[in-house]
Amino acid sequence: MNEPNSNINEAGQYEGREDHAHVIGHPPLIHLAGILVGLGIDALWPAPLLAMTTQYVAGGALILLGLAVVLACGLVFRRAGTSVPTQTPTTALVIRGLYHYSRNPIYIALSLIHLGVAVAVDSPWIAATLPIVLIVIRYGVIAREEAYLEAKFGQAYRDYKARVRRWL
Repeated sequence: MNEPNSNINEAGQYEGREDHAHVIGHPPLIHLAGILVGLGIDALWPAPLLAMTTQYVAGGALILLGLAVVLACGLVFRRAGTSVPTQTPTTALVIRGLYHYSRNPIYIALSLIHLGVAVAVDSPWIAATLPIVLIVIRYGVIAREEAYLEAKFGQAYRDYKARVRRWL
């Protein structure tokens, strides 16, 4: 059985087939796919629930909050000297900023944006795709990222996982 750090060489460097998490898809695109599926269903079976002013204000607020979280997390990654995209190597373990409270604040932010779009366009169908998207993110993205980070950062990542919750 392989140890979690079996891809780490004697110099402490990760030696994977490619140095990234090999997630099944780019998380924003997974959310976009859910939104598009919801829009398609909404075109076939509209189910409006909200008054126009309410939907724009509430949806816009959720979208802005999500974007603010993404930007804040991006700044923390930049300061740490690593990149955000999942298909690029992670060069530093980010545990500051919102990552002090959640291991996945960007995925929470993308979920807020997803929900904000659903509210803004008054589509319960888009909202209904969010749980499916979150299952795909959890098992197709987060599980792979966590395995990659554990192989790359070893005990430091295991300690971080023990201290900080996945979501909130």
